Amino acid sequence: MGLTAIDLGLRGATSGVFLLIIFAALLRRAGSQQALLGMAMSAGGVFYAIATAPFFPKSSWWWVLPILSAQPLVFWLWARAAFDDDFVLRRWHGSLWLCIVAFGFALTLGWAYSPALAGAGGRGLALVNLALALAAAVQTVKTWRADLVARRRRLRLAMLAINVGLIAVVAGVGFAAIPVAVPGAPGSLPTALVLFVVAMIAGLGTFAAQPVVPVNDATAAIASGGGRGADRASTGRVAVDPRVVVDPRVVVDPRVAVDPILLRRLDHLMTVERSYRQEGLAIGALAARLDVPEHRLRQAINEGLGYRNFNAFLNRYRIEDARLALSDATQREVPVLTIAMDAGFQSIGPFNRAFKAETGVTPTEFRREALSRPDRADIREPRREIG
Repeated sequence: MGLTAIDLGLRGATSGVFLLIIFAALLRRAGSQQALLGMAMSAGGVFYAIATAPFFPKSSWWWVLPILSAQPLVFWLWARAAFDDDFVLRRWHGSLWLCIVAFGFALTLGWAYSPALAGAGGRGLALVNLALALAAAVQTVKTWRADLVARRRRLRLAMLAINVGLIAVVAGVGFAAIPVAVPGAPGSLPTALVLFVVAMIAGLGTFAAQPVVPVNDATAAIASGGGRGADRASTGRVAVDPRVVVDPRVVVDPRVAVDPILLRRLDHLMTVERSYRQEGLAIGALAARLDVPEHRLRQAINEGLGYRNFNAFLNRYRIEDARLALSDATQREVPVLTIAMDAGFQSIGPFNRAFKAETGVTPTEFRREALSRPDRADIREPRREIG
C-alpha cells in the first residue's frame, strides 16, 4: 500500500499542476492556438492521470480509452503551434481528432463481438499514435536550429523527449489490459512519476518569468538609433534609452540590453552586402562572418530586434528585396521565380507563402498593383549604409 499511496500522491500533484496551468490560461484570457492546445493537453493530462490510477473502475474504460487515444494528436498539434511560428490550426485538424475518437469508440464497442478484429484495429491506432509522436519529434528537430528564443530552445527537447516517450508507451499498449490499473502492479508508479515530471516541466514553461520582447520592423532603425541615444552599462553593453525614437514602427524595450556595434555590423551585412541572398544561409554561418559566438548573435536578433525565428528575420529582408524588384518597371518581364531566387528563397512555394503573410497579397497581385499605380517610381532609391 505504500507504493500505491505514493502513486496516488504523484497523480494528485500532477492533476493539481495541470489544473493550475488551465486556470492561469483562463485568467490571462489566452486565446492563442498554442494556449488553447496547451489547455487541451493539460486537461488530457488530468484525465490520463485519473483514468490510469489504481482503483479506477475498469467498467469506465469503454468511454475513457477512445478519448485518451486522441491525445497524441493533441500533443502533435501543440508541438506544431509551440515550435512553428507560422502554424495555423485548420478545420481538418478537428475532423481528424473526431475521427480518431470515433474509431476508438468503434473498437471499444466492437471488442465484445470480434476481439480479433478490434485487436487489429487497436494495433493500427497504436501505429497512428506512434507516427504522430515521431512527427512531433521531427518538428522539434527541424525547427531547433532556427529558433532564436533561448528559453524555448532549452525546454523543447526535454518536454518532447518525455512526452514522446509517454505517448509511445500509451500507443504500445494499444487497447490491451493496462498494467497500471492494478494497485502496486508493475508500471503504475513509473507512469505516475513520468506524468509528474511532465506536469512540472509544463508548469515551469507556463509560470516562469519571461521577458517581453517587442517585434520590431527594421534592423537598421535600431542599429542606427542604439548608439546615439544610449547609456553605457558597466558590462560594456549599451542599454537603449526608452526616450529615443528610432522609427515610428519600432518600440524598443528599455529592459533589453543590446550591443549597438554588433547590430550595426549585422545591418551592414544584410542591407549593404545583402548576405540574406546567400542560398541556405544559417545562423552559424552568419555568426562566423561576424566573428561572434552563435549564442550571442541569437540573443542580439531575439532580444534586441524581437525576432523569434531566424528564417523570419531573413525573410523580412528577402521580401523587401522582392517587393522592390516587383515594383520596378525595368524588371516587368522577369519571372517571379527568378526574383524569389535572387532574393534568397530556394523555391517558389515558401516565397509565395511568406510574401502573402507579409503583404496580404500574392507576388503577382502585388506586381500588378504596383506597376499600375500612376505615381509609382520607375527608378529604385539606392541603398545606403546606416551608421
